Amino acid sequence: MRIAYVFFGAFLAIAQSAYAEVASPPVLAPLKRQAQAAELSAQFLSRYSYKPVPLDDALSARIMDQFIKSLDPDRMLFLQTDIDKFMSGRSEIDDAIERKDLKIPFAIFNAYEQRVVDRMNYARSLLKQDFDFSAQENYSVLRDKAPWPQSKAESNELWRKRVKSDWLRLKLGGKNDAAIRETLDKRYENTLERAYKFKSDDVFQSFMDAYSTSIDPHTDYFGAAASADFNVSMKLSLFGIGAVLQERDDYTTIRELVPGGPAQLSGKLAVGDRITGVGQGKDGAIKEVVGTRLDEVVQMIRGKKDSVVRLDILPADAGADGTHRVISLVRDKISLDKQAARKTVLSVKAGDATRKIGIITLPVFYEDFEAKRKGDQDYKSASRDVAKLLDELKEEKVDSVLIDLRNNGGGSLDEAIDLTGLFIGNGPVVQQRGSDGKIEVKSAELAAPVWTGPMGVLINRGSASASEIFAAAIQDYGRGVIVGEPSFGKGTVQTVVDLDQIVRNSKPEFGELKVTIAQFFRVDGGTTQLHGVTPDISLPGLSDPTNFGETSYDNALPWAQIKPANYTPADTITTLLPTLQSRHDARVESNPDFQRLLKDIADLKAQREKGVVSLNESERRKEAAAREKRFKDRAEEGDGEDLGDDGLEAGERSLSADIAIENARKNAKDVLLDETVAILADEADLQEGVLKAATKESGNTNGK
Repeated sequence: MRIAYVFFGAFLAIAQSAYAEVASPPVLAPLKRQAQAAELSAQFLSRYSYKPVPLDDALSARIMDQFIKSLDPDRMLFLQTDIDKFMSGRSEIDDAIERKDLKIPFAIFNAYEQRVVDRMNYARSLLKQDFDFSAQENYSVLRDKAPWPQSKAESNELWRKRVKSDWLRLKLGGKNDAAIRETLDKRYENTLERAYKFKSDDVFQSFMDAYSTSIDPHTDYFGAAASADFNVSMKLSLFGIGAVLQERDDYTTIRELVPGGPAQLSGKLAVGDRITGVGQGKDGAIKEVVGTRLDEVVQMIRGKKDSVVRLDILPADAGADGTHRVISLVRDKISLDKQAARKTVLSVKAGDATRKIGIITLPVFYEDFEAKRKGDQDYKSASRDVAKLLDELKEEKVDSVLIDLRNNGGGSLDEAIDLTGLFIGNGPVVQQRGSDGKIEVKSAELAAPVWTGPMGVLINRGSASASEIFAAAIQDYGRGVIVGEPSFGKGTVQTVVDLDQIVRNSKPEFGELKVTIAQFFRVDGGTTQLHGVTPDISLPGLSDPTNFGETSYDNALPWAQIKPANYTPADTITTLLPTLQSRHDARVESNPDFQRLLKDIADLKAQREKGVVSLNESERRKEAAAREKRFKDRAEEGDGEDLGDDGLEAGERSLSADIAIENARKNAKDVLLDETVAILADEADLQEGVLKAATKESGNTNGK
């Protein structure tokens, strides 16, 4: 205990001496239930993970490094002297957790808060001066591996360049000096205010995130709020009023009304309205929420079905002193349809025919576990929704089906298996090896596939886990063509463990663990771990594999291989691939949209590798002029508009401007999707040709 106490005291001394000139944020301290939850998590993770990692000095050091990185990823806040002091407790975290003592991470977080306050106050003070944009200076935008500042003076110089860079972006975006000062002062003030709103649970969640991901990249801890969000993401539903909310200038603002939700049906709310107070029930007192954290307001508005919530509303068109109105809404079940499977149909020329391609976009492999467990016959399920869409596409007589899994990070393993069954019927889909080394083959069990025609899967670096299981199975069976980038490379299986249930706690206090329990393998015996799914036909991508994907984690499981499952692959796609590839190559070579995309990707990669931006106005204007010319030429050719860089961050524009930009991005030409649709049209064309040839050959044979 003594070591931890001395360690904690050292941080209090730093805070008092270095930050006496600014108001200190509240000192946060751990709660008893948090210390108990950490110790309980340690017991479980040390024994039951797929590859158990003992809580010892080595893991303690990794947790410390991960925690500090999560707080200051760009090494812009802490000084080297801070890091040196932190490191004195680097090997003590394991002992402290076992003693149910969380003083070390809380001391670090309190020091972090002080640094945020100090740096934001310094940044705001810099706005009183002018900057010389004729000087030849660069600002480093990649500092994750840079040394921490050695002194306050060195940190000041870093922040001078940071503020100068922010200023120049706004200047190039057309803002005058007065507007720039106002915008940046508000931006830094908002960051400053957030430092005063942190709660004990925020610290604990951050620390447990560092602990869990130090075990392996996909082990997670869920506190109450994180657990609720995870459940909503899997159910695609919640009980509330049906409004998407955003924090803007201390107000909780309505950004979107969910069609069919209580808020939209009432006719009493509009986009841009601000919620200034929330009351429970028909007569409950209304609590003011101006300046309250968005997540806390959301929790106040959510509640049980058919219960009443009262909102104090400041209308969108009213000034700060405008007339408020109080409205009552009855909470109801809200379906998050934007995350559900959806379809579109595109027509494209292939050979001498026009082909109709049905596109099913699936953002996540969702499944309402609770409703399924209770026997609800209409529970929410990705595979069930896709099955309905496939029936609709058959009615529309499409020639081929594309499953778009771009940026689908996974979800339910059962849903991935059932979705595969829609295209293969009955057969092995994935092999799973547990920590005991036993291998279980998991199979789809449909009597017959729902879709037997040509199909394909579109993936990118953001396609992970369940997405990779599905894409890999389709590829191994030769059932369809896989198009896109190599996928994420997550070949592990997790389950969610309720810590309160483990200790038979009657009330929710300790949270949940998402624990890696197995590794999955393809039916061909390989694994997607690290390698991901390699597409049959590759398309370019914007992501950086060194910073995004399984290979970016230094504690990821290695690639492995086991015996293949008993399955029967087809060679249809393998036979067609050379022709599909040659048609693709010829098409993109003469496609100006595709060639411009390649140029954009090359420019982004060059900028990423450069790692710095110039703070010289003349140089930046030349860069901007070249970019504007490129986009102007595109616009003249009908390829959308240049959204430009106005230097503003989310929430700094008007709400209508933010929504307009968001819609413009949604409606921008999807070059990669268009090319994938063309590939599937070729696949349908070629398969039809093969079928006709086989039928003709069969007829000739029968005739003889």
